[in-house]
Amino acid sequence: MHLHLAYPAVLAVLLFCVGLYGVLARRNAILVLMSVELMLNAVNLNLVAFDVWLRDSLHAGQALTLFTIAIAAAEIGIGLAIVLAVYRNRGSSAVDALRDTAESPDDPDDPDDDDGATATAPSATAAQKAEATP
Repeated sequence: MHLHLAYPAVLAVLLFCVGLYGVLARRNAILVLMSVELMLNAVNLNLVAFDVWLRDSLHAGQALTLFTIAIAAAEIGIGLAIVLAVYRNRGSSAVDALRDTAESPDDPDDPDDDDGATATAPSATAAQKAEATP
């Protein structure tokens, strides 16, 4: 039996494109993680298909696929833990809302801030905080 490489390659391209669309278009973090899994499965399909097509005696493509599956399992475990922690704190798992956790809106060190703060304001704020703490 001879494997036609075009069939699994086309299926892998379709899977990868659906995953890429899911990563770029979705706002829900869980759906983004599922889309990343689709992309990794497309890569795994290509690895196994090329391994069979090249008739590799070491089966390096299949071994690399096992490592990819293990890394994907660890990634989804850590990703779901982060999503659950964000959902508990925020009440939403929207990806756009995660931008607020990275930057605070009243950051005194931000040079692009238009609130009129000067360069001496951060040191005064730090001194006030130091005096307020016992």
